Amino acid sequence: MPYRMLRLVCAVGALSVSALVSATPNLDPLTSQIQPLAVSSLVLDIGKAGDTLVAVGDKGHVLLHGSADEAWHQVATPVTSLLTKVFFLDAKLGWAVGHDASIIHTRDGGQTWTVQMQAPEIEKPLFDVVFFNANEGIAVGAYGLFYRTLDGGEHWQEEFHQELLFEEDVAYLADLKANDEAAYLSERASLLAHFNRILPLKDGRLLLVGELGMLAVSADKGRQFSRLELNYEGSMFNAVELDDAVYVMGLRGHVFKSDSSLQAWQPIAIPASSSINAALAGEQDDLILIGNAGVIIEVNGSGQASLLARRQGENLVAMARDAKGNLWLAGSQGLFIFKQ
Repeated sequence: MPYRMLRLVCAVGALSVSALVSATPNLDPLTSQIQPLAVSSLVLDIGKAGDTLVAVGDKGHVLLHGSADEAWHQVATPVTSLLTKVFFLDAKLGWAVGHDASIIHTRDGGQTWTVQMQAPEIEKPLFDVVFFNANEGIAVGAYGLFYRTLDGGEHWQEEFHQELLFEEDVAYLADLKANDEAAYLSERASLLAHFNRILPLKDGRLLLVGELGMLAVSADKGRQFSRLELNYEGSMFNAVELDDAVYVMGLRGHVFKSDSSLQAWQPIAIPASSSINAALAGEQDDLILIGNAGVIIEVNGSGQASLLARRQGENLVAMARDAKGNLWLAGSQGLFIFKQ
């Protein structure tokens, strides 16, 4: 099985942080979760609930920063698992996902949270979550983990996307299923690539990026995917749509750009070999990239890239602008404002 022998194990979705994350003890979040230094601990994503920024990360931490706030403040959540991604449908309805296949939900813009799902026994993290409306949503993660809800997260059903397997693994699984059902189910749970990020495109399609250069697109809310050719076998950690272009980014500084057809991906040369974890539209016709080794890179409208800054000893994972236009960056050392 070439895939199992050759696969490159990526760490925590959008960021390779396996060396930064240790096992989290099973603590009571109501008595031990609020930490005075949470703002400077590992933060993996920043979402927007109206004018409020919502950051998630280590030990189930959720931090809020409103338009009138001078500082971030932490709120309690019902989990202590590492949270990897947060998504808001509007200013009130939001979901966050993370390790132990955790999904938590808020109805008040991130002030309070409830558990919708948690399954530590499967030993797989979720890396991303997207909702199409108040009822329909999907969550994706390691080894092809994929869940769907049709009732706002009250119930989540697992899906297995065999169409994203390598051909040799399809045949291997078919043989196992015919001869050993238990072995088939065990192997099926680890053959798919890590699903690192899922991006809703402006035309209604979904772009899925993952391990081993995996790119796939869906026109039916992720019920069926078609693979795309990238001509690169390294992992992709994130994707962003800017005007009429789509960018994917990942391992060792590899960044690719395509038009909306998603058929021809052109590499973009950047002045770094660090993994690129996130991108955001700049204030002009440009794109800001961030990644490991603290790199902050600007790509202008003509595709020329320049290094804006490098924060040594720090991995950068996520960014967002607040209501005042400040650019907040997040990563292995927490949250800070980046000023050019």
